[in-house]
Amino acid sequence: MSHINQSIPEFKAEAFHDGEFKTITSDDVKGKWAIFMFYPADFTFVCPTELEDMANHYEELQKLGVEVYSVSTDTHFTHKAWHDSSPAIGKIRYPMIGDPTGRITRGFDVMIEEDGLALRGTFLVNPEGIIKVSEIHDLGIGRSAKDMLRKVKAAQYVADNDGEVCPAAWEQGQATLTPSLDLVGKI
Repeated sequence: MSHINQSIPEFKAEAFHDGEFKTITSDDVKGKWAIFMFYPADFTFVCPTELEDMANHYEELQKLGVEVYSVSTDTHFTHKAWHDSSPAIGKIRYPMIGDPTGRITRGFDVMIEEDGLALRGTFLVNPEGIIKVSEIHDLGIGRSAKDMLRKVKAAQYVADNDGEVCPAAWEQGQATLTPSLDLVGKI
């Protein structure tokens, strides 16, 4: 089943954010764009490279009105311990959601049941709580925050410009397309 144009699952979870533990719900997510970034586990190998990469692009995402939520099946306590002990994870300023029951991870269909861990799933959610981008990677394949940033800009452009679409590898400022009979067979 495709996640695209589906609502995010309802949830309530504890997160480590800005040096504190905070409760975050699915209702808290609504009202602005959001990225959910699922990863297998704290204190691992590819995960800190991805989370640091996202941390390095966080300020630009914030300027676009996007909040980032990293999620693993670890607890919020483990997130704090990792944040306090790893230079890469110490850069994170976005909420790190603990999902020890796997409810959120299963709700986004990225749970590896036999391991109790998440696949590398990334979801871009619009302010109404609707998934607009869904990307799932195998555990050994790291993601690029720069490419997700490009997708955020494209999704926001399409949302703000009814009838226009962004072609492959579109970057902000480049030409878009307006699908019509006149374009059929000319691209």
